[in-house]
Amino acid sequence: MRAAILHKTGQDTLDVREDVTAVGFREGTVRVRMRAASLCHSDLSAMSGVLPQPAPFVPGHEGAGDVLEVGEGVTGLAVGDRVVLCWMAPCGLCDHCRQDRGHLCIASLRRLGAPGFRIEEGGLTASGFYGTGAFAEEVVVCADAVIKVPADLPYEAAALIGCGVTTGIGAAVNTAKVEPGASVAVLGAGGVGVATVQGARVCGAGRITVVDPVASRRERALAFGATEAVAPEDLKAVAKKLPGGGFDYVFEAVGRAATVRAGYDAARRGGAVVVIGAGAQDDLAQFTMGELFFNEKRLLPSLYGGATVRRTIALVVDLWRAGRIDLDGMVTHRVALMDVNDAIAQMHSGEALRTVVTMG
Repeated sequence: MRAAILHKTGQDTLDVREDVTAVGFREGTVRVRMRAASLCHSDLSAMSGVLPQPAPFVPGHEGAGDVLEVGEGVTGLAVGDRVVLCWMAPCGLCDHCRQDRGHLCIASLRRLGAPGFRIEEGGLTASGFYGTGAFAEEVVVCADAVIKVPADLPYEAAALIGCGVTTGIGAAVNTAKVEPGASVAVLGAGGVGVATVQGARVCGAGRITVVDPVASRRERALAFGATEAVAPEDLKAVAKKLPGGGFDYVFEAVGRAATVRAGYDAARRGGAVVVIGAGAQDDLAQFTMGELFFNEKRLLPSLYGGATVRRTIALVVDLWRAGRIDLDGMVTHRVALMDVNDAIAQMHSGEALRTVVTMG
């Protein structure tokens, strides 16, 4: 089959090959025929080394497809089921899972570097990004790493639900619990940021301000429910004019210490800064003890939607079916698997809201 391989951390292009086989099918696993995979900035972060993922590996963690084969002991899944990949697969046994915090289970991270693919030329093996590897025509994953979705949900939209949409909407609904009428700022108008906009709108936010340096991204964000869109240099002035001197909620969807700091400064006293972006381990955000104490601004990290992923995905599907969120509008670019490097170039340019790779 075809798959895209990153041979060495730091490379910015992928080797698209046709001699790759998905391996590891056994008890407790499923084989999935991928139909669509979206390119998330986290894939680029793994390629550059910002996120830990040993190379060689197959990137891609937002993907949708059909179950081809079900391993012994797997229940609740059958051949032909439409599924999305879950890159943080809960083990069901740890304290987090038992306390309904499955999105915090780290069992899947223990599989980093585990072989998931074999390359015929040279007899090499490669892992799948965070136990998935959506930039391949087939994957073998543990059964908990797939979530069944309705058969009428388009593959391209389902792929987005695998991470970005669930992360953004969940941050507004689960983590922040945005109140009706609240003022919201979203820093970053990429896929996660736009999903956060839609989540804030679903919650009934009265004002949703999107902040992004790229004019075209700001313009697109307005179509998803933002009430205004401004450049980063205008954020401070906009925040000062609000009652209380800042926003009730600021969502950081970039993954950089500088934007977390900007978000903190833009929040009102007693407000909240919700950190969604996946940043580097050595990128330190700085606050003084005095301002943390006297401002009482809450720092709320939100991982993968801030709740059990299966439940958040079910909510997203319900919102889509009710017409309250726009998934079709988020599918803005479609390219063939062989053109995946063009998609990466678009993401590097900052112009792509979300790129979906169709697998046929």
